[in-house]
Amino acid sequence: MATCLSYDKLRELNTNFAVWLYQTLLNMENRTNLVVSPSSVASSLGLLQFGARGNTLKQMENVLGYSVHDDSVQEFMKTMFSGLTSSSQNTVIHLACALFVQQGTPFSSNFLRHVALWANSSLHFANFREPSKTATQINQWVNSNTGRGIQNMVPCDDFSPTFTQIALVSTMYFKSTWKTKFSVDDTQTLPFTSIDGSIVNVPMMHQMAEVSYGQYQTPSLGRFSVVELPYPGNTVSMFVIRPLDRNTPLSCIETNLTSKSLALWTSNMKRIKMDVFLPRFKLQSHTDLRNVLPALGAPDLFDLQKADFKGISEQNGLYISQAIHKAEIEVAEGGTRASGVTSMVILKRSRMPVFKADRPFLFFLRQASSDYAIKKKWKTLRACPLTSQLHRVLL
Repeated sequence: MATCLSYDKLRELNTNFAVWLYQTLLNMENRTNLVVSPSSVASSLGLLQFGARGNTLKQMENVLGYSVHDDSVQEFMKTMFSGLTSSSQNTVIHLACALFVQQGTPFSSNFLRHVALWANSSLHFANFREPSKTATQINQWVNSNTGRGIQNMVPCDDFSPTFTQIALVSTMYFKSTWKTKFSVDDTQTLPFTSIDGSIVNVPMMHQMAEVSYGQYQTPSLGRFSVVELPYPGNTVSMFVIRPLDRNTPLSCIETNLTSKSLALWTSNMKRIKMDVFLPRFKLQSHTDLRNVLPALGAPDLFDLQKADFKGISEQNGLYISQAIHKAEIEVAEGGTRASGVTSMVILKRSRMPVFKADRPFLFFLRQASSDYAIKKKWKTLRACPLTSQLHRVLL
């Protein structure tokens, strides 16, 4: 993969990975609510590419769609990561990646150089023969890199004193106020229809504001609407997507989600004054990447016999024994905290619209400069793509 990639192509590949990761998690895990930060997972895989060789390297390149050894990729990632580790106008974004390695392991000086330059990455020695101390060490690092938002990420029984050699940990922390805040006085308890059809009462926030909004219809997705809720500075926004028809399951949108469709929807929205209703919620997900990354096409890095990390150390038998991803997001009145050819019809509005997220919906946070997603989803409360982050809410 020595081809020089354009900035636009790399943005597309990043969002492709975000959507692919999200859809893979949906297929693998029977969770109502899901939160994942593809940007932090991708930064981890990018860092590991510097130390991987042979088939292990090829698998990670295929999963991400690019090689970090390309100068164009490194320049793009430098720009993206600088935007993902910043603070401005009441918005904090912090991306971090750490490798915890068995103490005494000799490292390649070239790999250490890449660690120092890559996405706020760091390398730590740990004694996996003392699982309790190692778990405390990792949890303290996670705590300090997520604004104390994520506690007790790893239990001590996650580590094998005999076989654990490298633990890969990545975090994404996001905290911001809304550009237009929801008033606490306007929040009321309203019904939310869960994915199974049951009704639950949830605290529903409300605001009347001018927002970017679109109603669309495609043969595969049916009718759906999208609203953008920006944060101060307009560099990061939350996009909320939900079917217009109550009988249309959210899965229709999820299974047909692509980077091109996301770009198409967000570029065709119109400014309009409307009533917006959004549940107040907090979501958290813990994902073992040892199951997910092999499903994406990268099994060798976890295989004691096949892993090739001679770029990290000449020591034999080096492999990734732990790869943990934990993400959370909290949405409240004051703001948010988070640790081909497409056929589309734009529907015309017949009256002042009301966007009411009172049934399963998908939302993602997008950084304007990178188009890489933090994705989340609410069905019963589930989450989906910062740069893009995806979330799902099902309640």
